[in-house]
Amino acid sequence: MGRITVHLHGRPKERSMVAAIDLYATRLRQRGVRVQIHPAKTPVEAYLSTPPEGAVRIVLDEAGDAPDSLAFADMVRAWGLSSDDVHLMLGPPDGWGKAARGLSRLSLSTLTMPHELATVVLLEQLYRATEIHRGTAYHRGRVEDEERT
Repeated sequence: MGRITVHLHGRPKERSMVAAIDLYATRLRQRGVRVQIHPAKTPVEAYLSTPPEGAVRIVLDEAGDAPDSLAFADMVRAWGLSSDDVHLMLGPPDGWGKAARGLSRLSLSTLTMPHELATVVLLEQLYRATEIHRGTAYHRGRVEDEERT
């Protein structure tokens, strides 16, 4: 069973964001998702090489694939059933540059947002995905969404 690790480049500083990150990290811990924080001064190449060789690395990037919540839930389900660990990596403020060439990319939005907020959005969507799998009322999608499940 694959595990999911969310990597953060730098420790969040905004108190409200730290609280939200902690909330979702706590909820997700029992579901095989963990959060790993790396020092903000870690060079991009070193940061990207943190996951073990052979692990699936996906960088968060506005130019990446942008699934809706149900499609993302399907991705999370597949990652959980896989034998490979998945590492979702929120990047440094100046972006990935050439260091992330060839890696899969995932977009949360084409809007620009602070990394701390992007972290909260990612963790909330991971939590939402697990709730969709559990069949709870947490996800209240559109009628056409319900027809897809």
